[in-house]
Amino acid sequence: MNAKIVHILLWTGVTLWLLMTLSNLIFKDKIETRPMSYSQFLQEISGGAIQEVTIQDQTVQGVRTDGSRFETYDPGDPGLVSDLLKRGVTIRAEPPVTPSVLMQLVAAWLPFVLLAGVWIWLMRRSAGGGAGGLFNFGKSRARQHAEGDVKVTLRDVAGVDEAKEEVGELVDFLRNPQKFTNLGGRIPRGVLMVGPPGTGKTLLARAIAGEAKVPFFSISGSDFVEMFVGVGASRVRDLFEQAKKSAPCIIFIDEIDAVGRKRGAGLGGGHDEREQTLNQLLVEMDGFTGSEGVIVIAATNRADVLDPALLRPGRFDRQVVVGLPDLAGRAAILEVHMRKVPLANDVDARTLARGTPGFSGADLANLVNEAALFAARSGHSEVGMAMFEKAKDKIMMGAERRSLVMSDAEKKLTAYHEAGHVIVGRCVPEHDPVHKVSIIPRGRALGVTLFLPERDRYSMSKRQLESQISSLFGGRLAEEIIFGAEQVTTGASNDIERATLIARNMVTRFGLSDGLGPLAYAEDEGEVFLGRSVTQHRHVSPETALTIDQEVRIIIDRNYQRAQQILEKHLDKLHLMAEALLRFETIARDQIDDIMEGRPMREPDDDSGRPPSKTGEVLRSQGVQPSPPVVADGV
Repeated sequence: MNAKIVHILLWTGVTLWLLMTLSNLIFKDKIETRPMSYSQFLQEISGGAIQEVTIQDQTVQGVRTDGSRFETYDPGDPGLVSDLLKRGVTIRAEPPVTPSVLMQLVAAWLPFVLLAGVWIWLMRRSAGGGAGGLFNFGKSRARQHAEGDVKVTLRDVAGVDEAKEEVGELVDFLRNPQKFTNLGGRIPRGVLMVGPPGTGKTLLARAIAGEAKVPFFSISGSDFVEMFVGVGASRVRDLFEQAKKSAPCIIFIDEIDAVGRKRGAGLGGGHDEREQTLNQLLVEMDGFTGSEGVIVIAATNRADVLDPALLRPGRFDRQVVVGLPDLAGRAAILEVHMRKVPLANDVDARTLARGTPGFSGADLANLVNEAALFAARSGHSEVGMAMFEKAKDKIMMGAERRSLVMSDAEKKLTAYHEAGHVIVGRCVPEHDPVHKVSIIPRGRALGVTLFLPERDRYSMSKRQLESQISSLFGGRLAEEIIFGAEQVTTGASNDIERATLIARNMVTRFGLSDGLGPLAYAEDEGEVFLGRSVTQHRHVSPETALTIDQEVRIIIDRNYQRAQQILEKHLDKLHLMAEALLRFETIARDQIDDIMEGRPMREPDDDSGRPPSKTGEVLRSQGVQPSPPVVADGV
């Protein structure tokens, strides 16, 4: 039986025993009696039904002539005794009850003893799990994994080959330190892994511990900081003391930016609790005592906000960039996650990797899981390529909202809107090819057009940025051309916002403005500290700000007019594509190529089992004349 359960049962038994003992001491002389009103008591005295009474204080207990016992309360009647004597009732008088000293002590201290026992038990329980109870508030909250407990190795990490090579040296240091110390080298103090969320920073740290077969301490940066002053610094000291006892070992601090932000940036000045915790961390990593054999691995996606003293050599000697995987990396990651899933013969990891640019390792794991869920819902025994395509569409474009009922007019407007995006995106130079377009509501959008790059891209040219702006305005312009300027809806709100942001970044950040040239005019938005933000100065004069707005307007107008010219030139294709969308609801790249090249459109593959929408018949019966006013939800 669990020791905690035994402890609880023991305390419960002791409490019940004390209560029973107290009850017996207080009520030991009490025999079952029937309460009686004083008026009835007087009547029975007059009737001769009372045989014997015992008077104690103002309580009167007695025996009736039939042998039953009763009890009543004497309100202080001065003639009670004389009435009893007249009727020949035997009277006994007893002194008032005076509890013994033991009884008084038990009655007075029993509640406090019980409360103290419960409190001690709760404190021991909260401190027993290593999380630090009330008495261990300054103890480290790190979870310790003993040598050999971590089963993850570098073979389980894929898609980050360069990062694996960087941290592979740490494994050699931990396994055979003499190999390096004989040549005058020293083991690195710390390794900072920087990269977007979901790229495998935590997994890589666990793999290092698994390969080196050393103890592994894991903790989050937020676990150090509490509302009580000095607790964070105490926990840092305790963590490194535990680590030194287990050296060589690894300390992994996830999200270190929670405790390692630049000092002097808060409102608390140098006495801020977070800064005291950071100061203690700096001392432990490279102070007079040193931490020989203890390697600190930290992960963050906000390296720009960390304190410079934390990043210098001697503390975090290395910064390992764990970026988003490329095509080969995504294929390798998919193969790792597909090992746990029964796959159909048509599944190709490289094909899926080619269609998922920008996906992190966590995104790819989610893709495999969603595909497995789709296959389970459909009753399949294997996960096929069609299920992976469904999962990819759900992740990229959002889940389908089949319950949202759209009118024929709304579907027609949405079809022209998405067709406008597709046609402009196909005709502008260096634009990503369209992958799929749908008028099925997904997420918060009534329709979605998905463009996918043919290869991984790490920078963009001015022509590519302007082509994106033109394609973003294609939807709004299609509404205006087909339905008239007065019938334009709010559906393009997100398109306008994104186009404006691209144009402003071209002017203020990328130096791609003809009028202002290669200068940075954007304010530093990376600093999020109130202590610094209140002292920031604006580096742009009012005249320059006006010029920036004018340059943004020039870029927007130029690409707006280009998109309008493209749609007017390909008006027949706009009608055909909108009709195809109304008929099939979703069309892919092959069907779009047929329309744009003037060929008869092939039937799209429909793996969902649903019949095509009949709304296309409505379009053919109504022609292509402007429809009544339609209000579409913003996307």
